Order: sequence, then C-alpha cells, then structure tokens
Amino acid sequence: MRNIDIVKIILASLGKSEELITFVKDRSGHDLRYAIDPSKISSELGWNPETDFESGIKKTIEWYLANKEWWQEIINGEYRNYYEKMYGNR
Repeated sequence: MRNIDIVKIILASLGKSEELITFVKDRSGHDLRYAIDPSKISSELGWNPETDFESGIKKTIEWYLANKEWWQEIINGEYRNYYEKMYGNR
C-alpha cells in the first residue's frame, strides 16, 4: 500500500477530512518503496495473517480510542518521572 492510502484509511476511521494531509518535499536518498513479502513465512511455516491490513489498522485505531488512559500517560511525560525514580541513579 502507498503511504497516502494508509493515511486516508486512518483519517476516514477517525472521521477526519483529507484536507488535513500536508505533502512535503521528498528527501534525497529516501526509500522509494517499502514492501513486505510474506511468502517465505507462508511457504516455510504455513503462517498466514488472520486479518488483512485495512481491517487490522481499523482495529488498532479502535483500540487506541478505547484505551486513551493507557497512551495519554505516555504522551503527557508521566512515564519519565517513573523511569527517573526507578533508574535515574544508575
């Protein structure tokens, strides 16, 4: 999938407008393509994903929306106080 397609899925899942998308100039030396080929794990181990990407990203977004207390502690920096208290003197 192209990055833009993933961004559009995320925005649609959040009920947000595609007008929020901001395009930036390509960086020199950036990767032109990201690709995952699951054929080896499928052929050698018989593993196949149970969920397709679009369903999986939507489920992930739903989880984050339903578990705000978990990630809000991370973004507010409170975890830093914990780590400083536990590991700051090492």
